[in-house]
Amino acid sequence: MPARSALLRTPRTAPQTVPETKPRLFHARMLVTRLEEWCVEAETVEQARALLAAGAGHRCTPGESIQAEIDTLLDD
Repeated sequence: MPARSALLRTPRTAPQTVPETKPRLFHARMLVTRLEEWCVEAETVEQARALLAAGAGHRCTPGESIQAEIDTLLDD
C-alpha cells in the first residue's frame, strides 16, 4: 500500500461530465378523432337525424379522444 503522502500528492482529475442539454419544445399538428354525444329535440328519429346532419343540437358530453395521429411535426 502506498504511503499516505503519496496518496495526497496524486493529482486528481475532475470527473468527465456531459454537458447538460436543455429540452426543446416541439409543436405538432395532430389529427384527432373524438367520439361525442350530441342532443337535439325532435318529434321523430328521422327529424332528429336531419337536424343533427344540418348541424343543429348541442354537445351533451365532451366525449373522449379515440384516435390521434401526428400530421406534421414542426421543428423550429
